[in-house]
Amino acid sequence: MSTTASTGVFAPKPGAAPLPRMIRAQALLETKMLLRNGEQLLLTVIIPTLLLVLFSAVDIVDTGSGKSVDFLAPGILALAVMSTAFTGQAIATGFERRYGVLKRLGASPLPRWGLMTAKTCSVLVTEVLQIVLLTVVAFALGWSPHGNPVWVVLLLVLGTAAFSGLGLLMAGTLKAEATLAAANLVFLLLLVGGGVIVPLEKFPGAVQSVLQLLPISALSDGLRDVLQHGAGLPLADLGILAVWTVLGLGAAAKLFRWE
Repeated sequence: MSTTASTGVFAPKPGAAPLPRMIRAQALLETKMLLRNGEQLLLTVIIPTLLLVLFSAVDIVDTGSGKSVDFLAPGILALAVMSTAFTGQAIATGFERRYGVLKRLGASPLPRWGLMTAKTCSVLVTEVLQIVLLTVVAFALGWSPHGNPVWVVLLLVLGTAAFSGLGLLMAGTLKAEATLAAANLVFLLLLVGGGVIVPLEKFPGAVQSVLQLLPISALSDGLRDVLQHGAGLPLADLGILAVWTVLGLGAAAKLFRWE
């Protein structure tokens, strides 16, 4: 065999992999890292599941007429979205930024928007697993959902976009320790005041008007209107989530610092 032929057969072809393959590989890595993180699993899986079981089985909060699980399940689904898209993503991204991981990945063949796309895909995969688990638990507790599943998916997707924008904004502007504290504090505050477990009607009128504008309130109320009451397209709640999405993602795109 001639030298030319050998070179033609064995010559390497350096270069980056196709962009879809790079995004898929990074999304798979992000998902594995999230699922292997015990603290993240506590936040995204264990806490929502325990809250659903505890408050459905024990009459702690007055959720109105009907079964408690019918009121609680939509709110817990909203909480699961917030825990992954906002709290978990903010903390993980904040520490990746602190340790220089984002800076190094930003210099790789994978473009920065591709990295954020991979992170979003990882969030969506995790949310699907959360929703499947919580739905199974809710059905075991006697949940009887109603409504159009298309509206449910639309609410979940828009809620994910809104919380992702806010989470990336926090992770890209605050120090990692500050992000850790702030993200957990916001999680606790919105758990109590976002209509997840305690109905917004239990709060004073002036406070209630403010709480209704929060993304967690819009998501939980929208899901509850559809799944508990069989309502149609929740335009008001979708509108609130759309505003938060534009504000969060817009601010994150402008203010996010990679170092």
